[in-house]
Amino acid sequence: MTNFLACLIDLLLPPRCISCGKILTGDTGLCPECFNEMNFISQPYCRKCGHPLEEVPSGEKSLCPSCLRKVRTPFRLSRSALRYDEASKKMILAFKFMDRTENSVVFARWLKAAGADIFKEGVDLIVPIPLHFTRLLKRRYNQSALLAGELGKLTGVRVDYNSVIRHKRTRPQVEFSGHARIRNVKDAFRVRRPERIKGRRIVLIDDVMTTGSTLKECALALKKAGARSVDTLTLARVC
Repeated sequence: MTNFLACLIDLLLPPRCISCGKILTGDTGLCPECFNEMNFISQPYCRKCGHPLEEVPSGEKSLCPSCLRKVRTPFRLSRSALRYDEASKKMILAFKFMDRTENSVVFARWLKAAGADIFKEGVDLIVPIPLHFTRLLKRRYNQSALLAGELGKLTGVRVDYNSVIRHKRTRPQVEFSGHARIRNVKDAFRVRRPERIKGRRIVLIDDVMTTGSTLKECALALKKAGARSVDTLTLARVC
């Protein structure tokens, strides 16, 4: 009966490419043309921060220049599924601002693949970057929470939606660049349930990493609350 209903739904509402809308023959998420346009991040990339590398460095330490300089960061590992470029931008903005929430199912599969080594290292808790309540009321959903929920279903790792809050109302990061982004989100997050965080290995989920300022500020709040480690996993990143 379940298979019959699934076939009936596919007949009436066939799966479509989440980028161009073309009808698909399978539940792959993207048509072949759109798939070829997407720049998925794969090896080689920095084994710590996940930044794509132009070539494989000599020796065992495949690190980017920043990580080689041991620039301080609250993250254990950072990974992203896609480069944020013209091919992925339209698709991600539609998910974020135009109610294409159903795309979170496909995106979560990409996140799981991109974060394979994070989950191999060990994760106790998935935490989405929270929105300030005023922005949540306006947008009606938190795209990071949707991604986290679907990822939790795929991995079996518990998702915590409530322990971290964004208590400072900040302006959209897209309005700033450089150090202004850091100042905008300074002290924007607070952990109100530290007992749920202490000693846990946490992976932070967000849609796009640009400079990493938002993720870093949230990670600092988690580390202050006693998190054992914090990793980041994003759908896309600006490279």
